Amino acid sequence: LAESGLDPSLLELEVTEYSLLKHEETAVALFERVRELGVGLSLDDFGTGYSSLSYLRKLPIDTVKIDRSFIQSTDENPADVALVGAIIAMAKVLGLRVIVEGVETQQQLDLVEQLGCDEFQGFLFSRAVDADAATAILLSSAVDSGKMAVLR
Repeated sequence: LAESGLDPSLLELEVTEYSLLKHEETAVALFERVRELGVGLSLDDFGTGYSSLSYLRKLPIDTVKIDRSFIQSTDENPADVALVGAIIAMAKVLGLRVIVEGVETQQQLDLVEQLGCDEFQGFLFSRAVDADAATAILLSSAVDSGKMAVLR
C-alpha cells in the first residue's frame, strides 16, 4: 500500500473459509492488523467447510461470500433457498455485505435479489477472464460511464 499509494479502502482481501479453519488461532489477530490498515476483508466460500456462525460474529470481516453450491440447487431444493436467506439475514444483522457466488440464471438472480443480497457473481454476468481482458472491461466501463479519471 505504501509503495503503490493505493487508498486502502479500495482493497479487499478474500480468505477462504477452509484456510481460516486451518489457521483460526492466528486469523483474528492478523485480520485486526489488516483492518487497522483500512483494508477490507471478505470470508470467501462461506458454507463449504465446517462453517461456524461464530466466525461471522467474531471475525473483523466486511463481507461474506456465499459459496456457489448453495445457489446451484435452489431450483430443486427449497431448503437451500432457506439457507441462503438465513445466511443473508444473519450477515445483514451483523452489518456485513453479502455476495452470492455462482449466479448463472435470471431465476437465481431474481431469487438472491429478493432475499436481499448486496452483490452477485457468476456466469450470468461474465465467464472468468484473464488480467488483460479484465482491464479492457474496466476501461470500457469507465469510458462508457464517463469515469475514466477514476482508473488512472
